[in-house]
Amino acid sequence: MINVTKTYLPNIDKYKSYIDEIYANGQLTNNGPLVQKLERRLEEYLGVNNVILVANGTLALDVAYRALDLTGDVITTPFSFVATTSSIVANGLNPLFSDINLRTFNINPDLIEEKITSKTSAIVPVHVFGNACEVEDIQKISERHNLKVIYDAAHAFDVQYKEGSILNYGDISTLSFHATKLFHTIEGGALIIKDDELANKARRLVNFGINNNTGESRDLGMNAKMNEFEAAMGLCVLDDINLILEKRKIRYNNYAQALINQVQLQEKNNNSSNNYAYFPIALESEDQLLSIVQKLNKAQIFPRRYFRPSLNKLSYVEQGQACPISENASNRVLCLPLFHSIKERYQNTVINTILETL
Repeated sequence: MINVTKTYLPNIDKYKSYIDEIYANGQLTNNGPLVQKLERRLEEYLGVNNVILVANGTLALDVAYRALDLTGDVITTPFSFVATTSSIVANGLNPLFSDINLRTFNINPDLIEEKITSKTSAIVPVHVFGNACEVEDIQKISERHNLKVIYDAAHAFDVQYKEGSILNYGDISTLSFHATKLFHTIEGGALIIKDDELANKARRLVNFGINNNTGESRDLGMNAKMNEFEAAMGLCVLDDINLILEKRKIRYNNYAQALINQVQLQEKNNNSSNNYAYFPIALESEDQLLSIVQKLNKAQIFPRRYFRPSLNKLSYVEQGQACPISENASNRVLCLPLFHSIKERYQNTVINTILETL
């Protein structure tokens, strides 16, 4: 059975060596030595300051909203995983959806300003499928209206933009390290925060609002800490990340070469690198998509429809927010199986099934 992705598992003996360290020192959580080591190594590898590890990517968003004291309305994309929106609602904020660019699948900056009101406190764009948003345009909008910017960068691990990491843009960027991601810690996530004072506040929020120096609780925080077993996995995977990227690139290009003139592919930001995390295609219609899925499922191959429904259609958000481009894309976009070890013969089955159905 071939699923849309497959978790990378590192050498088991290397992982066990880290587990031995955990057993030797007896510290399983509470900002342990492996968490601290992984934060330092990620800062160096990604070229960023203040990596703050958390238990999952949704909690990273939760902490970001609290750290920036957001209120009222938050403008975001309707084309993303549900956690982008559910975390906004769960924090007592109101998501206002701004439609996407049909080619890039990212939020369209030209449509953002018409959504801004006196109640708007932030913009939450998403680097969809690791494709960098138009960050300069979004930054100009945020400066004109004095808004915070939190990038949901769950798909954007190791994505470079111009001369540095895409994670350096916005007030905060958040990552997901779920087991399905390019880089993972089983479950997990992170915040990347340039401002040191804001980063210190976020660290308190991750640990019940407690000041690590005094032991006193200063802020309304939560328990969002990553544990040592997750950090151990992350250290192992990080050792192999270049090999993972190399193998994914080969398999990504196999699809691209066969399908580039046959289906609509995501238009990449020219200033952005590709981390080969996903291979989305847009079919002509939902019927065509369903036909391809049905044929692949019969061959025990399971692509996935990202993302549906369009998030403006969720039952717990303000109704009547029309986003026709996102709604259209949610019916037509299909992610093909892509992971480090997928065999070429399975990719050929996927490619041939698509070409035969078009």
